[in-house]
Amino acid sequence: MLFPTSGVPARTRVPGPQIRRLERTLLVSAGFEDLILLYPVYALLFAEHGLSTAEISSLFAIWSVTGLLLEVPSGVWADVVSRRLLLIIGPLLSAAGFALWVVAPSYGAFAVGFVLWGTGGALRSGAQEALVYEELDRLGAASRYVGLMGRAGAVSMAATAVATAAAGPLFALGGYAALGTASVVACVLCAAAAALLPEHLSDNSAGQDDDAPDGGYAATLKTGLSEVRGSRAVRNALLMAILLTTVWGALDEYVPLLAMETGASTRDVPFLVLAVWVGVTLGSLLAARAERLAARTMGAAVAVAGLVMAVGALSGSPLGFLLLASAFLVFQMADVVADARLQAAITGPSRATVTSLAGLGTSVSTLLMYAAYGTASQYTGHGALFALFAVPYVVVAFAMARSVR
Repeated sequence: MLFPTSGVPARTRVPGPQIRRLERTLLVSAGFEDLILLYPVYALLFAEHGLSTAEISSLFAIWSVTGLLLEVPSGVWADVVSRRLLLIIGPLLSAAGFALWVVAPSYGAFAVGFVLWGTGGALRSGAQEALVYEELDRLGAASRYVGLMGRAGAVSMAATAVATAAAGPLFALGGYAALGTASVVACVLCAAAAALLPEHLSDNSAGQDDDAPDGGYAATLKTGLSEVRGSRAVRNALLMAILLTTVWGALDEYVPLLAMETGASTRDVPFLVLAVWVGVTLGSLLAARAERLAARTMGAAVAVAGLVMAVGALSGSPLGFLLLASAFLVFQMADVVADARLQAAITGPSRATVTSLAGLGTSVSTLLMYAAYGTASQYTGHGALFALFAVPYVVVAFAMARSVR
């Protein structure tokens, strides 16, 4: 079953103090993780220090490749060593990269900074989901995972918006040095919050499972791969998580270009983009309710959202972005629920490893999506491309309905 309707325990009605502590700590960590004031301007920093567009693009490639290469190894490491430890180290590596950018701005420093940032992101990917799910499950509150991760996503988006709004005024006061300092402080605070997360290694250590007797790296990786191969539920949930995330996650990068195609001025484009991200934020907040929907109902919602996205993109009007926002709301909502279904399906000790496999699949398919979009853009406009890439969501919806039958 690609999108199971069961497998997540009944919702905890009154959370205890340990659950509330976990939830508060995660939300604080999520807020600081994306409160990076360098986000809106780092490309300008590179350009102002003489880098060409090709050189800047090569830095982005270094960033992406670093994440791809370390996605699964970091997940295995999280299962072998400590998920919380990786959640602490990750932001500190990002902080070092941001500091390097403003202290010694050059192509080499920028490249090393992206390697550090990419490594930090890879360390957090998989480890966070695994830690949060297993701690909630240990407290008998696994059903709260969807709502908590949805709120964490909303907090991250809000933090990004705050960072974007604050970057201009702070830059006027202290330039890139001030933005870099603020970004480093945010990363350090994110690491400090992660250090307060609970972790019970005796419950999730790979060494405690008979399938991984020595608890080593190779044994843990083998256990995770074996679970994906041997469990249809895990395999299908992993595939569904990848499919739901890839398309809209890649199309998000082209929303500003779609806005320009409608005739919106450069001044108005950010408002249209903001409208779409309001929809995404609402989707995160509504994920807990979506969790209770039957698979067939969720599939129908995804199909309708795909059609709504196509209509909005083809409208050629700024008003179409309200339809686009509605579609992205459903996609994000289904995305969070799919992650929860994957966590519920995993039963072995290599939870972070399996989750990282989903992250790797999403990264690879997103790169393929970028390549397909870039190639097709030579022949048609952004509106038509958004409509074309709505088709996969209709296919996903059909798969959901078929799995129920």
